[in-house]
Amino acid sequence: MHLVQILLPRSDNAGEPFANEDFDRVKEELANTFEGVTAYFRVPAEGVWRQGKESGLDEIVIFEVMTEEVDLPDWRRRRAELERLFRQDMVIIRYLPMALV
Repeated sequence: MHLVQILLPRSDNAGEPFANEDFDRVKEELANTFEGVTAYFRVPAEGVWRQGKESGLDEIVIFEVMTEEVDLPDWRRRRAELERLFRQDMVIIRYLPMALV
């Protein structure tokens, strides 16, 4: 079993918040594909990034799904789609092996 996490910014690079519908679309698509999703909307999660001498801070939303197999080409396609939708150079999608207790 694997836990897949998607980290999405709450706002674009100009500070304009994304519409709730954008996040709802992601949540529904993941729920339909993976038979369930956990979305952390109200957690004060922050992402800090550095590029050269520049740095920034983003409030983020985290989505999690559990899956038996990780289809990397499919996740790469999803990442490209999310980068386009959320106007990001890179969206972080990571997966970890896990076991239910």
